[in-house]
Amino acid sequence: MAEQHTPRSLIVTLYGAYGRTPDDTPLAVAELIRLLGALGVDAPSVRSSVSRLKRRGLLVPERTARGAAGYALSAEARQLLDDGDRRIYARPAPELSDGWILAVFTVPESERHKRHLLRSRLARLGFGTAAPGVWIAPGRLYEETRHTLRRLGLDSYVDLFSGQHLGFEPTADAVARWWDLDAIATQHEEFLDAHEPVLRAWEGRVSGSASGAGERAGPGTGTGTGSGTAEDAYRDYLLALDSWRHLPYADPGLPTGLLPRNWPGEVSAEVFTRLHTRLRDMGLTFVRRPVTEE
Repeated sequence: MAEQHTPRSLIVTLYGAYGRTPDDTPLAVAELIRLLGALGVDAPSVRSSVSRLKRRGLLVPERTARGAAGYALSAEARQLLDDGDRRIYARPAPELSDGWILAVFTVPESERHKRHLLRSRLARLGFGTAAPGVWIAPGRLYEETRHTLRRLGLDSYVDLFSGQHLGFEPTADAVARWWDLDAIATQHEEFLDAHEPVLRAWEGRVSGSASGAGERAGPGTGTGTGSGTAEDAYRDYLLALDSWRHLPYADPGLPTGLLPRNWPGEVSAEVFTRLHTRLRDMGLTFVRRPVTEE
């Protein structure tokens, strides 16, 4: 299935990758249009998506140092991105050193809409379902879970517990019930199908350049043996990050011993890490290019 990169998601990814500065400098609207344009997003789509993110309280309008209209991250958005870093750039856990965290919730019938919100939020945090109303995740997700539920005003409906699995079946078998591992594996495979060839192309560019090849790949093609441009790096990195950043939430990063053989998660994490190492800083050169520069 072809990847879907929505304008709103790409804007969030852009701010996560390049939009956080110590002084919370806003990105000018013209810059957002240029940077999203390099990803194939037109100006009206950028403006409408920014408006939606503003209404959600994730972006706040501010003037740049030059007086241009721009947007900075809200405090809530910055916290969300900082929390996300701990997931997005982490590698699969070698063992379950912190045990498990259980979330047990009860929602009054008069507030049943919050029941759906709780379920969807726990699922987005990477929890599996151990039983009706009982959700489970690796213990290292405790702090993020606690902060998220409190921020959403859902903490009064939930009790959190920590512990070990002492059931009558192997933990690996229980894990296969708690999570839809086939669906998670498919997401990893789709990421690899889309972005492993891009990594191979960038690594091939280095060897091709070393052998004296002067040909440069076209923007975003993921092919060729030249060195590639900063814009190529920016485009390939943003698309990879936009795809990858959702995966560590679908996949809670369980130890290999609890997962099926030939689990693709470790391979996809390695591909993303290598793309990040190779392309992120190179793409920053394109991000910092003045908007008037041709």
